[in-house]
Amino acid sequence: MTHTTPGNEWWRTAVIYQIYPRSFADSNGDGIGDIPGITDRLSALQNLGVDAIWLSPFYTSPQNDAGYDVADYTDVDPLFGTLSDFDRMLDRAHELGLRVIIDLVPNHSSSAHPWFQEALASPPGSEARARYIFRDGRGSDGELPPNNWQSVFGSPAWTRTTNTDGTPGQWYLHLFDSSQPDFDWNNPWVHEQFRSILRFWLDRGVDGFRVDVAHGLYKADGLPDWTPPREAGSMGGSLENNQTPPFFGQPGVHTVYRDWHTIFASYEGDRVLCAEAWVEPLSQLALWVRPDEMHQAFNFSYLTTGWSACAVRKIVDDSIAAFSAVGAPSTWVLSNHDVVRHASRLALTADNPQGDGIGPRSPGLPDATVGLRRARAASALMLALPGSAYIYQGEELGLPEVIDLPDSARQDPTWFRNNGKRYGRDGCRVPIPWEADTPAYGFNSTGKSWLPQPDDWSALARSAQERVEGSTLELYRAALRLRREYSLGSTQLRWLAEYPDNVTAFEVGNVRVLTNFGTVPHRLPEGEVLLRSSGTAGESLLPESTVWMRAM
Repeated sequence: MTHTTPGNEWWRTAVIYQIYPRSFADSNGDGIGDIPGITDRLSALQNLGVDAIWLSPFYTSPQNDAGYDVADYTDVDPLFGTLSDFDRMLDRAHELGLRVIIDLVPNHSSSAHPWFQEALASPPGSEARARYIFRDGRGSDGELPPNNWQSVFGSPAWTRTTNTDGTPGQWYLHLFDSSQPDFDWNNPWVHEQFRSILRFWLDRGVDGFRVDVAHGLYKADGLPDWTPPREAGSMGGSLENNQTPPFFGQPGVHTVYRDWHTIFASYEGDRVLCAEAWVEPLSQLALWVRPDEMHQAFNFSYLTTGWSACAVRKIVDDSIAAFSAVGAPSTWVLSNHDVVRHASRLALTADNPQGDGIGPRSPGLPDATVGLRRARAASALMLALPGSAYIYQGEELGLPEVIDLPDSARQDPTWFRNNGKRYGRDGCRVPIPWEADTPAYGFNSTGKSWLPQPDDWSALARSAQERVEGSTLELYRAALRLRREYSLGSTQLRWLAEYPDNVTAFEVGNVRVLTNFGTVPHRLPEGEVLLRSSGTAGESLLPESTVWMRAM
């Protein structure tokens, strides 16, 4: 069995690029990205300088929630290609030196999955129903849901079934859409199915899994009522006083990941499990990455930190302390497929709880110029931090959230389950631009696009930014090259005190990193400038900018 010496595994310092398959590259022109399209574009990611890719779901699915409603965990949806296409993509990635992480969705399946269809056709109390969470309703005739839980997407988290004779039946739990019934992880049968799913993909050669809703799975005994505060966000984060929703963060989840850890340890190489766990405080999130559990957990506390030097200093300190206490690397992330892109989010002037999204009628809409300037500075800061960083496709192009999507084009379940009161996540999922002045900006050759692309994206296309000094693409490319050259991912951070409160200043090895969160320039110390997020020369640290310098 070949494993890297503990503490030197690749995932501890990796920069991992998230691919949202339906919006990355479309090889057959149907308007939806696919796996052959990914294969064709992998060399661009190698050229960018990332270490690995993470693919959002591509499994067989009715696509009610863009593939997070899985109907077959061991096959590729024809929308995206075939298993052979996946194998070719995996081989090509490995040829290029890129690791491949794939999404796993263990909290729920699609209602179209044969397991759930069998459960519906079986009577209450049957083995088939015990795979999911079915309950009798409340009220004199069971006409009320079993409790008051609300779906992450809005509306009640319970749907009532209809018996074979047409009478109302039991209710089933779905923390997300009604087409996504939750598994009952108290059932050993469920555990065994997912062990088999893990082995299926590990045997094919994948390098790890990002685990969707990793803080879900188990629910509190008795399924007690719970009303969340508004500030909790749709995934249960940002709760004060260590509150825990009865459907997230239950202790039983840790038994699952200890079990999976042993499976991973039986395979050659260093495979990674990364948790999507919206858990606060960070000291609680660190429980997911203890030495015998998962390897990484997304640092959503960092992602949701506002544009503030003081707040960033605190969250960086808290993150490094919490994760290092259990021997894990901190992860850093600013955007993904579930949140407003940080080129827009960092310039919002109104509260925007996770999952709400933004649209034409949202309050506090961002100034695009300010948003991009702050995003570039924030990204340059993030890519200097020790640990592992995640990049969401298109952020290296400076893509903003698409705000002006027509209501008729929206597809996120959040939009429909809230009757248009919450825009949801479509705005960060619009297919990305590759070549300026071509159909669909090079996303495909036909011009079709499952979500409409803005008319003004030519200047943001990759072809328009390649080898253009000062472009966002070249900023990312330079930052990733310097990060590797100076081993920033594996170097300890040291704060520098001789700067004003609105400037963060730290050294990582031989690199000094300065970020000006203020509105006036600050004089730079003498020395060689390695990287600037804004400006091209001079002795100033411009407002809302980051500079890397060679440490004296």
